[in-house]
Amino acid sequence: MRSPHFFAVAGILLLFCADARSQQPAASRGIPFSGEAALKYTGKAVAMGPRPDGSAAIERLRTYIREQLTGRKCEIVRDRFTAQTPDGPLAMENIIAKFPGKSGRAIAISGHYDTKKMPNFVGANDGGSSTGFLLELAAVLAGQPRTDDIYLVFFDGEEAVREWSDTDSVYGSRHLAEKWTADGTAGKLKALINVDMIGDRNFRVVWETGSTPSVRNLVWDLADTLGYSDAFPRQGGPVSDDHIPFINAGVRALDLIDFESQSSFWHTPQDTMDKLSAHSFEVVGNVVVAAIERLESQK
Repeated sequence: MRSPHFFAVAGILLLFCADARSQQPAASRGIPFSGEAALKYTGKAVAMGPRPDGSAAIERLRTYIREQLTGRKCEIVRDRFTAQTPDGPLAMENIIAKFPGKSGRAIAISGHYDTKKMPNFVGANDGGSSTGFLLELAAVLAGQPRTDDIYLVFFDGEEAVREWSDTDSVYGSRHLAEKWTADGTAGKLKALINVDMIGDRNFRVVWETGSTPSVRNLVWDLADTLGYSDAFPRQGGPVSDDHIPFINAGVRALDLIDFESQSSFWHTPQDTMDKLSAHSFEVVGNVVVAAIERLESQK
């Protein structure tokens, strides 16, 4: 993932089964986001072991993601490409779940599912949490009538193959931003919200200064309204992540990432499931679902 010099932070504060879901109270537009379910999806991914590109484990995870999306009343797109890396060409695959709307506009929620190639690194928070989050969000969105198309994007190749740089990082998002610019999809997007490392127990999201201010303000204001101000302090700095290629392509985009709170185990074998909390997933899930509905209400 991004190298430690990428931002200067000043004073940052620090699967339910279907039967269980049916007993939960209904949300405004469907079932509520379950932090417990997101945590269980994450656990399934992490149990596959290290998942860097080129590994058998990431192939198993791709299959698992597609299997979980099947039956969610979405179109599943396999965006396969070959990335040119310092270690030579690598086959990669973005997985996109498209939930249809009727407005002709779209909203994208994204995160990465690969892990950095390191000994014994299972990436529970860094790669696992965004995977579990998106799978639970797909369950929440399934079958709901939508105003805008909703794209859930599982990015491949976020991690550097060797050392983080403009050319050795965010392979999947760079590829998709270029592709969507060429085919006109980027012009349909109201916003892209990227989630990364959002599951740790001491979750505090960075006020990411490279993100589009209007989208960042919308999300932080919703977090305040929902009572999550402590998890969304208005302090931070710039972060290089999967949202940047879309910012560069003219798309309004936001990164939701906690780096400082989990920096002690970032990119170490200690990034394990015991560091995660269902509550953190639920906080981010509730905010993102509210943001989708707010964005849909905008022209």
